[in-house]
Amino acid sequence: MQRLYDFLRRHPTGVDSFWAVLLFGIAMLEVASSEFDSTATRLLAVPAVTALCTVVGLRRKWPTQMFWLAVAAGVYQLLTGTDANTADFAMLVILFTVAAADVSRRLSRAALAIGLAAAPLYALRFHVDKGTPTDNLFFTLFAIVPFALAWVMGDSLRTRRAYYAQLVERNQRLEKEREAQAKVAVAAERARIARELHDVVAHNVSVMVVQADGAAYVMDVAPEQAKEALQTISGTGRQALAEMRRLLGVLRTGEPQESEDYVPQPDVEQIEVLVEQVRAAGLAVDFEVEGAPRRLPSGLELTAYRIVQEALTNTRKHGGPDATASVRLVYFDDGLGLLVEDNGRGAAHELYEDGGADGAGHGLIGMRERIGMVGGTLDAGPRPGGGFRISALLPLKKR
Repeated sequence: MQRLYDFLRRHPTGVDSFWAVLLFGIAMLEVASSEFDSTATRLLAVPAVTALCTVVGLRRKWPTQMFWLAVAAGVYQLLTGTDANTADFAMLVILFTVAAADVSRRLSRAALAIGLAAAPLYALRFHVDKGTPTDNLFFTLFAIVPFALAWVMGDSLRTRRAYYAQLVERNQRLEKEREAQAKVAVAAERARIARELHDVVAHNVSVMVVQADGAAYVMDVAPEQAKEALQTISGTGRQALAEMRRLLGVLRTGEPQESEDYVPQPDVEQIEVLVEQVRAAGLAVDFEVEGAPRRLPSGLELTAYRIVQEALTNTRKHGGPDATASVRLVYFDDGLGLLVEDNGRGAAHELYEDGGADGAGHGLIGMRERIGMVGGTLDAGPRPGGGFRISALLPLKKR
């Protein structure tokens, strides 16, 4: 049944043509079986019937042209004295079609005026007499009603179509705006990541320069110290190269000004300080560390800190006044695991699916960007028992 419905919707002219043929057959049978009309009168009715059935068949393909063809058929009937028959139903159909179609409002109003005038003209031309003037007036008014209803129904359909089209356009515009906002959020987050990693790399290079100067100074008098300095330079250089590789594909929109102060980037050790700050702000947080803490690459530690920071910020925003949170850091042999959970109200589905909606989930967009930089994975969503859960695994890349 659905296939048939879809087929009919794809071929509206074919459907109209079917009804036009059916209407033509009924009208011609009515004309041929009329006992009060002469043969000449019957023959005069054929052109009008043919024209009006053509109007039904092609009304949606050429609504304006078919309307004027229907008007011409009506004028022809008035001039030749051809009485109304079943084919005149096409006048109501084309009036509805013109009112509903995407045509000028002037034509639509003209169609209404002509439709309202059809019944009085018919009554005058064929001398319709129902007895008293009041009866004649009521008959004329009653005959006008179908034309008025046909136009009102068509105009109402046109209004609904226009409203639906506006809704579709608005939805498409909002979708494009959402995508644009997400792209802006991604670009801004990448710029911030680039700036932070730039500072980390700059710090490593500074260490290398200092160690190189020291090695050159003690090369002759203290060879062992010079050797240690060169080993430090080697290790720091490898770390700087690793950070530079993670910068590939990141576009930075602007360079920091020379007047900007250098601020050391946070690391895993400062997560506990962050938790204390959040507790002081009124959010109860349970903090736990599993495994043996050790130094990790600067970019990975910075990513871990930012994830915990954003997760706790989201808990404060969306968790509600009675929410509590827990932060767990797990040191693995090949990486670092993060688990941040709360028992608050959670967040809407759009905030964690595909990075957010309408600019509301930019924090999670930033998390995904950061974790993607270090080759990690992120799982964010509501907890089965209520609240929200963010789980991340940051792998330790072998050098």
